[in-house]
Amino acid sequence: MRASTRPLVATLLAATLLAGAPVGSRAQDSEASEVTASPIRTFRLNSDETRFGQLEFLGGLVLSSSNSMFGAMSSIRFRPDGRTFAMVLDTGHWLTGRITRDAEGRLSGLEAVELTSMRDARGDSEQAKYNMDSEGIAFLKHDVLVSFERKHRVDVYPGPDFIHAKPSRSIPILMPKNRLKSNGSLETVAVAPEASPLKGAPVIVAERSDNDDGNLHAAILDGPLKGQFSVRHHDGFDVSDGVFLASGDLLLLERRFNLAEGIGVRIIRVKAGDIRPGAVVDGETILDADLGEQIDNLEGIDAIAAADGSTHLVLVSDDNHSLLQRSLMLEFRLLP
Repeated sequence: MRASTRPLVATLLAATLLAGAPVGSRAQDSEASEVTASPIRTFRLNSDETRFGQLEFLGGLVLSSSNSMFGAMSSIRFRPDGRTFAMVLDTGHWLTGRITRDAEGRLSGLEAVELTSMRDARGDSEQAKYNMDSEGIAFLKHDVLVSFERKHRVDVYPGPDFIHAKPSRSIPILMPKNRLKSNGSLETVAVAPEASPLKGAPVIVAERSDNDDGNLHAAILDGPLKGQFSVRHHDGFDVSDGVFLASGDLLLLERRFNLAEGIGVRIIRVKAGDIRPGAVVDGETILDADLGEQIDNLEGIDAIAAADGSTHLVLVSDDNHSLLQRSLMLEFRLLP
């Protein structure tokens, strides 16, 4: 992308993102979907550089499909095999499948992809985006947790056939719902490792709903440290997803949209011991990117264990079903 085009693109993208995704027709049951993948070889435009902050870029994909409901990817979680995944779309859909790799181990595509309408508490395929604006996903033992904004809640979907199930219950979010913004609340749900200080508890973080001190509402939903905390909200960045590392540290994916600075993405690493009731947490920035790199509206992050013992991060973007945006999947190695 030429530098002279970036302010215009940033303005158009920001307008699209702030407007929210359009509401289209909904898949009424599972639909197999063919996905086309185009490789991304370099992260920085016109550069072969691979190290960015504390991450090494391994490759990526631009994803597309003839299925009109494909896109709007809000969050992703992998199974222990590091290939099988489940995503939630903010249109109230599940997207499940497997990643494929080429002979060199780089991302090459998606296979066995299915799109399925999520079920509400009545077991119905809900039509109103207000009720099913799904933004975060996490695995909790045999269940699947989904966080929703607009109608703020964390629902528990029983496994293994969670994509066809209705939620079995909702978990109290421990936050004042009257302080949560309609289109800026429960963007993140992540489950801490059992061996961490949080003892396997789910954690939620609001996207851009501030408390009286100007920091983001957050909560530990269970376990010995159950209670509210907050995340430092600064530099115009909002939280779009998060994932725990095996160490218990929490990675938060953050994004920024404004006309002065354009579009930016960063990842911060919060130490495991800092997350406790009453705390205001912040972290070290391990990735900071803008339109000079291959980014878009990055909303999802997960961590997988590679065969060599290293940790890989996989990021996905929400295209808002807009022609101005792309559905991306990017992979990085977390450096020591």
